[in-house]
Amino acid sequence: MQERYVDTQQQLNDLCALLTGSEWLAIDTEFIREKTYYPRLCLIQVCNGEVAACIDPLQVADLGPLLDVLYDSGTLKVLHAARQDLEIFLHDYGRLPMPVFDTQPAAALLGHGDQIGYANLVKLLLDVDLPKDQSRTDWSQRPLDAQQLRYALDDVVYLGRLYLHMRGRLFDRERLQWLAADFATLADPATYYPDPQRMWQRTKGRQALRGRQLAVLQALAAWRESQARERDLPRKWVLKDDALIELSRRLPRDVAGLAKIRGLEPGQIRREGDTLIRLIGDAAALPREQWPHDKARPKPLAPTQEAMVDLLGAALRLIAAEHQLSPLAIASRKDLEQLVRGEPDGALDDGWRRSVAGEILRDVMHGRRRLAVVDGQPRLLIESQTADV
Repeated sequence: MQERYVDTQQQLNDLCALLTGSEWLAIDTEFIREKTYYPRLCLIQVCNGEVAACIDPLQVADLGPLLDVLYDSGTLKVLHAARQDLEIFLHDYGRLPMPVFDTQPAAALLGHGDQIGYANLVKLLLDVDLPKDQSRTDWSQRPLDAQQLRYALDDVVYLGRLYLHMRGRLFDRERLQWLAADFATLADPATYYPDPQRMWQRTKGRQALRGRQLAVLQALAAWRESQARERDLPRKWVLKDDALIELSRRLPRDVAGLAKIRGLEPGQIRREGDTLIRLIGDAAALPREQWPHDKARPKPLAPTQEAMVDLLGAALRLIAAEHQLSPLAIASRKDLEQLVRGEPDGALDDGWRRSVAGEILRDVMHGRRRLAVVDGQPRLLIESQTADV
């Protein structure tokens, strides 16, 4: 296989001539985002099985020829844990390179766990040990040394091999179509821009808040998210989580109250104090019916509901074993609790998880199927029948 480091326009043009029309293209990126909201692209790695290259976007002025290759709808883009890489292309170039194949959810459908890392998957399926010593590299620094380039190239050289290996196994098991819902999510731009009004649900420490305090937290977290995007700063640089929680808990009404909040700097109070006080006051005045509900803190299950979750857990393990999957690749205990509570839009309500397990688990809940021991083995039976399903 040819391997190249591309840092001139002519080198990029020559590479793209070789990549154009590829059936598939393995892609990875290296970036930094410690000081920004949006990731800063530092390196693009590509491989089509014949040529592998590291492309330096900090040196090549016009990436247009490469973008023509990446955005060619006739070329399948192969990535592992694709979201962060795809987010870069969406933000920097305004659209997503489709279609895609993500080897991480594909691995889950082959029974390799629901969040397996790239290096572990390469070891498991290809028996290759990849070094991990460059995982904390500052990819914005130049020049890149030989070890860094080797690390970066390996991220796509073996990715293509994984894809070819996994595609065949998924086809043989008739599971390629199961990935459609996962890949549709990756193709939706909304996946990469979370709703600011829901960002309060990601705030560490929110479990200590109640009622109107959550309404204030929602308003402040939404403001922080909008400011972080507009100013391209990490969220914590706009306002730290512990400051968000304290503001929501104490509900200060004036600058003197803000000054008592740990984590708020005097300069920040001067610049944004009036805005914070207004946001707190407006949110605190909302009527009860507009207060958000923290779904991460639902009411405790009744003993009979806990028993039902346990029953569904046993049924899930049987389903997973039948399909040679990890139970967690299908649903977590939290997902089962959501099903028992009757809450909509859970993991078991969509795509392959619904057809493989969701419908069966609902049958168990409503008595249409039952767990039984047949010839010393636990089985899932259709009620009133003795044949297992």
